[in-house]
Amino acid sequence: MGRVTEATNRAQNTAASGPANTAAPGRPKGDTSGTLVDAEIDDVPAAEPTRVGSRRAVAYLGVCLVLIGLNLRTVFSSFSAVLPEVTADAGLPGWAVVVLTTVPVTLLGVFAPLAPVLARRFGAERVLLGAMAVLTAGLLLRPVELPGPGHLPALLAGTAACGAAIALCNVLLPGLVKRDFPHRLGLMGGLYTTAICASAALGAGFTYPVFSASGEWTAALWFWALPAAVVLLLFLPLALRQRHPRHQAVADGIDVWRSAVAWQVTIFMVLQAMMSFSVFAWLAPILRERGVDGGTAGLIVSASIVLQMLGSLFAPALAARFRDQRAINTVVALMTGGGFALSIFGPLDFIWVWTGLLGLGQGSLTAVALTMIMLRTRDGHTAAHLSGMMQGVGYGVGSTGTLMVGQLHQATGSFTAAGVLFLVVGSLAAVFGFRAGRDRFIGG
Repeated sequence: MGRVTEATNRAQNTAASGPANTAAPGRPKGDTSGTLVDAEIDDVPAAEPTRVGSRRAVAYLGVCLVLIGLNLRTVFSSFSAVLPEVTADAGLPGWAVVVLTTVPVTLLGVFAPLAPVLARRFGAERVLLGAMAVLTAGLLLRPVELPGPGHLPALLAGTAACGAAIALCNVLLPGLVKRDFPHRLGLMGGLYTTAICASAALGAGFTYPVFSASGEWTAALWFWALPAAVVLLLFLPLALRQRHPRHQAVADGIDVWRSAVAWQVTIFMVLQAMMSFSVFAWLAPILRERGVDGGTAGLIVSASIVLQMLGSLFAPALAARFRDQRAINTVVALMTGGGFALSIFGPLDFIWVWTGLLGLGQGSLTAVALTMIMLRTRDGHTAAHLSGMMQGVGYGVGSTGTLMVGQLHQATGSFTAAGVLFLVVGSLAAVFGFRAGRDRFIGG
């Protein structure tokens, strides 16, 4: 696939506001590909698709982008799968456990605004390559034991590096998928989002078996540097051959920071992020504290995340069929909060039911929160700005969920208080989801 014209690229960017078959201007109907927001949409001249030379090369690019997505959540779920072993062997103090589960999520919000700036300077492909290099280095660094201080410094530095790298990928990867595969958005969008969910499931399901086989938690964490390094090597030649012209940003679209609708959607995102990343960080330790063995806990968390995939596939299409999303937003928020609370203090005999309810609810909740980006905006520029606002505030403030769970556990010695917390957070998510779901656009 050769270079496309700027006019064609602008047409693709315009398509960010939704396909032709819409219920209202800019509102997709039954099409979830519109959730792929181009972070470089304000660039002038418009960013061009990745330069590849053949259909086989296009397929190779698609495989690389999906494989990058397959590495974006293992850092969260792998650590939680062996958290008791890491804590005991490395002698981690309580504050360190809280920091290690909170910092990577916080950095998703801190580094998200830098992604378009770096892409404008170096090109999205090279920034993605650099992010994968940092992610690989962070995964390799995490389990390192230093003479004297032990494991804690490397755990902190490696985890922070992973969070920063994932933040850049989170922002830039959807735009590349959208820009390079304009005629395969449904397929590529589905593969990309499924890969991200699958990465969390793989981290939860395979980390403890690797620990059991090796007898070392360090080996279990080092294992996840291998797939990241493979993707880095696969993507390296493709990214390096890209030429990047000078770009500048020209602000367009509505100022979302002054919109009440944008804030309602963003707070909805904050509340879902509080629950979503708490699942990755704390569900396995919660199950293990309830008496579930490590291998079974990993399987339960993996199954819950697989059900998240199911919810994320169907919920956006259902939400996009209606002008008003108040009902679905409210239901999936209550499902998530209730499922999380029941996983903590519901009867253990039904733990697969509780975590299944949590998985379906959380996958649907995350997906409909992201779908609000397209359903509440009229054009791609405003959608990109809302996406940036939601990621910066959503992940930054949403990380307080993992923080509060850790602090409540330290203060009370159990996760029961966290169950009450998630009932409250789920209820608040239902309230803001109801308000965000009203049939309105940002800017009137």
